[in-house]
Amino acid sequence: MLINFFLALKKARIPVSITELLHLLDVLKARLVYADMDEFYYLSRMALVKDERHYDKFDRAFAQYFKGLEDLAGMIAALIPDEFLRREFEKSLTKEELEKIKSLGGLEKLIEAFKREVEEAAREGDQKDKEGKGKNGRGKEGEDRKGKKRRGKRQWDKRDYKAYDDNVELGTRGLKISLRRLRKLARTGADDEFDINNTIDKTAKNGGLLDIIMRPERRNTVKVLLFLDNGGSMDAHVKTTEELFSAARSEFKHLETFYFHNFLYDGVWKEQNRRMNERLDTFDILHKYAHDYKVIFVGDATMAPYEITHAGGSVEHWNEEAGALWMQRVMDTYDKVIWINPTPLDTWEYSTSVALTKKLVDDQMFPLTIRGIEEGMNFLTK
Repeated sequence: MLINFFLALKKARIPVSITELLHLLDVLKARLVYADMDEFYYLSRMALVKDERHYDKFDRAFAQYFKGLEDLAGMIAALIPDEFLRREFEKSLTKEELEKIKSLGGLEKLIEAFKREVEEAAREGDQKDKEGKGKNGRGKEGEDRKGKKRRGKRQWDKRDYKAYDDNVELGTRGLKISLRRLRKLARTGADDEFDINNTIDKTAKNGGLLDIIMRPERRNTVKVLLFLDNGGSMDAHVKTTEELFSAARSEFKHLETFYFHNFLYDGVWKEQNRRMNERLDTFDILHKYAHDYKVIFVGDATMAPYEITHAGGSVEHWNEEAGALWMQRVMDTYDKVIWINPTPLDTWEYSTSVALTKKLVDDQMFPLTIRGIEEGMNFLTK
């Protein structure tokens, strides 16, 4: 049965391996959980899923595979024949116990008597609950008007981790985690961080006399040029773009941000409200920032194709040279350039301008999802 569950997880595109399945089987043999579906859910997720971004897919696959089963006891009862259970039960009894059961009318009579006792206890419990009800007609938490137990929402149906799916748009937290893949840490600046290992070493060498050692903090030395499309069709993506900007600003010490509209031309700007008065020459940027900068463009690349391919294509001003030529200059200047597109990946093939932009950045266009950001950062770190 677990083999089929394992295959269901593979079908849901969760990266599980045979090794992890064997680990789960070992834990089950140790009887860490027994006849409890919630506990089995947590145990199997812990053993099989190694990355929290796959938790939501695991929850959906788990719910689909175990649909209709309330607990493992019910599952086991459905799979094991009654005759087998009866024989195993009788093996556990002594001869005297078997004779006593026979004198009571056999195993079936004993089970019926046991059921009657359980039903009687349940009725007594219901009566006590009714006596303790308030005016609203409800008894204890988890019970309805008739005193019947109401089953709470199963853990896997809550889908607490649905925001971690690697194909959904990102929040600031997810962006920060993904952007951290683009890191080159070095200790720079003043000695303002406590160095515990060297402190212990020096203190030991001094015969126990405390010698506190400080060191510079490790900082991300990667340098990034971030170009953000602003206005027009990008208005629909303002929230995610703001989150990306916020995450990038917190992750990269050396970050320079510029704005453009639709496509890169001869000028960009640092502040949106001064876009017409304080434009920066794109040539100056290419000459000012060294070739070791990583370049990230963020935009939906949705426009008329001539805005990319022709002089005068800009909708804001007369550009003497085509946007495609300016993008080629960026590609010639910097080794690592990517384009992050906030529109869904499955819509790109229907847009000529997206296809043109993707080709101009050597196909290094990635969607604004966890997986897309991670793939983009992996390319920039190569």
